[in-house]
Amino acid sequence: MLRPVSLLPALLVVATLVGLGSGPATAARSTGKAAVEQTPLAVTIETLTPSVVPRSGEVRVTGSVTNRDDETWSNVKLYAFSGATPMTTTAELAAAVEVPADQPVGDRILTEGYDSVDELQPGETVQYSVTVARDDLPDEPGVYWFGVHALGENVDGGDDLADGRARTFLPLVPRTRHTVDTALVVPVRNLVSHAPDGSIADIADWADDLAPGGSLRSLVELGTAAGSRPVTWLVDPSVIDAARRLAAGNPPRDLGPTADGGDGEGEGGDGDTADGSSASPSPTADPGAADEQTPDQVRATEAATAWLDRLHEGLEGSEILSLPYGDVDVAAAAAHDPAAYRQARKRSLGSLEPWGLPTRPAVSSPAGYLDAEGLAMTEPDATVLMTDRMFGANAPAVVHTADRTVGVTSSSVTVGGPGPGERMSAVAVRQRVVSEAALRLLNPGRKPLIAVFPSTWAPESTIDFWEGLDLPWLHLTTVSDAMDRAGVDVPVDRLDYPETQRRFELDPSAFAAADALAGSGETLQNLLTRNDTVAADVRDESYTDLSYSTRLRPDSAQASADQSRTWIETQLRSVRVDAPKAVILSSGSGRFAATVTNGLDEPVSVRVQALSDPPLKVAVPSETIELGPDSKTTVLLNASSSAVGIRNVTLLLTDVDDVPIGSSDDVPIRSNRVSNVIWLIVGTGVALLFGAIVVRLFRRLRSARRAS
Repeated sequence: MLRPVSLLPALLVVATLVGLGSGPATAARSTGKAAVEQTPLAVTIETLTPSVVPRSGEVRVTGSVTNRDDETWSNVKLYAFSGATPMTTTAELAAAVEVPADQPVGDRILTEGYDSVDELQPGETVQYSVTVARDDLPDEPGVYWFGVHALGENVDGGDDLADGRARTFLPLVPRTRHTVDTALVVPVRNLVSHAPDGSIADIADWADDLAPGGSLRSLVELGTAAGSRPVTWLVDPSVIDAARRLAAGNPPRDLGPTADGGDGEGEGGDGDTADGSSASPSPTADPGAADEQTPDQVRATEAATAWLDRLHEGLEGSEILSLPYGDVDVAAAAAHDPAAYRQARKRSLGSLEPWGLPTRPAVSSPAGYLDAEGLAMTEPDATVLMTDRMFGANAPAVVHTADRTVGVTSSSVTVGGPGPGERMSAVAVRQRVVSEAALRLLNPGRKPLIAVFPSTWAPESTIDFWEGLDLPWLHLTTVSDAMDRAGVDVPVDRLDYPETQRRFELDPSAFAAADALAGSGETLQNLLTRNDTVAADVRDESYTDLSYSTRLRPDSAQASADQSRTWIETQLRSVRVDAPKAVILSSGSGRFAATVTNGLDEPVSVRVQALSDPPLKVAVPSETIELGPDSKTTVLLNASSSAVGIRNVTLLLTDVDDVPIGSSDDVPIRSNRVSNVIWLIVGTGVALLFGAIVVRLFRRLRSARRAS
């Protein structure tokens, strides 16, 4: 039997995690449930209407009560409670979230609006509904504790201690003509990893995330439920491309024809779009792939298709902030490879595919941290969002630093509401947003509230979420509008970028692996005669290996990049050159043949290079060698040497840019060239021979005449 006990919850410290790729996401998951007080009854709050203390009428709260004991509870009564003293600062609100679950924070409201349950069997859950009249609620402006207590009886009887409780915040804002700008940001970011053949890896996880109840789907449903209300989307385009690939059946890298011509240099031949950004080809479904799909692949395909439709609906008409492609670790890129950031930024510029929706460039790490070097690397017109943790107490809403304008986001939303229930339930987060906005309104300056939801948050319901924000003093707006105001100048050296953040940044080896992968993709495209998109496709993959999300698994990300590069190199080695076992030059020069074989199913374009030691020279054809699928050809080469002896020649296959593709073969060449002195001796001997023959014939003729 469980009885109420007074246990201080072990509050999770997430400060060391918020710098990871999924930092705030991890925080959301880790603090999703407060340390559970072992009460026999568990109470939830599922709806709270209205979201503030009304001027008249009543407040209705609904939810569930569950018997988690091993015996039956009876005569369970559910009462609302309310705090008596308002919280008037964000610091008080932050401290309240950490108050132990069993600490009294308010008095029960013993009025007719309570609910009761006659009997609750072990494991049984029953819905409740409690109402509170406006006259039973406080009158001073501020934010109050509010919640529900459950009191019941077991075989030992009952008492006045709560056998279960749920807590949240309820603000009271007096009548006012003022408003506070509130910009809520819905992120679309996720770990994107690839299999060696370029298809999306971990499709079972993707199927879960994209399906109803998954984090990606839940956030899209939340953003879409806003309807015509302003909402800002923070999008990593690589996530959309991954979903598109899954919707198309998750095909591997396409090595087939994509270009009209054979030179791969036509318009868009490097995957560039008209506005200068680069783009990968749209994945196309294999007509026969549906019959070969596993159950996870079928789930992923269906979930991705539905998710893309819902996302498109939510994005239409909304502000879209576009992250660098792949959600590249900006701080790490600034330290190790600024070019990687610039390329990823260029890749995400322009319209959001496949819908052609307008976007604005943005930089925002999942945890909101960005160091001075990363900030300096951003574009002047980019929207930069940074957490208020970098600016100390009473952080301003808009900051000017390092010649950049920065929107300061509220870290409180990533923490959610108080325990003991779900801290990140939809109601808990909404009430935290409303409470934070109310305190901004009630304090001088009325600075705007900018809040970015955690990227792995999966709100279980969107019912009444946005309706609870329809308040006369809460002005929902976009990030751009919220930042359109005079900011506070802050010296860049005062930015608090903790050392824990720096330790979790990707290291140089991650950028080296990604660069090597992108380079192998360029070589593969140069090899393929009629494909002008695979390089961009592989380059996109390399960006995802530099994502903030890979901070938690850098070794796996590098292994993924290396395995993809190995797969590409295997394709490159399918085209090979074979030289003869040996070549003998009977004079100072001669010709010999080498065989070039294409083992791929696609046409290729290659060149042959010869490396030799002087004085041996080997001349190779200057023109590009074109081979059809699964074919071979013979190439004639000219060798010459001014010295006698054996020397080795290495034949290399390269792409059309003279980059070696991995195939080579060695051939020893023997030169038997004879000197001019030997030729003089041979010539003299021949002359003497012919002279002797002439003399002998003359003598025979003369003897014959005498005899006659």
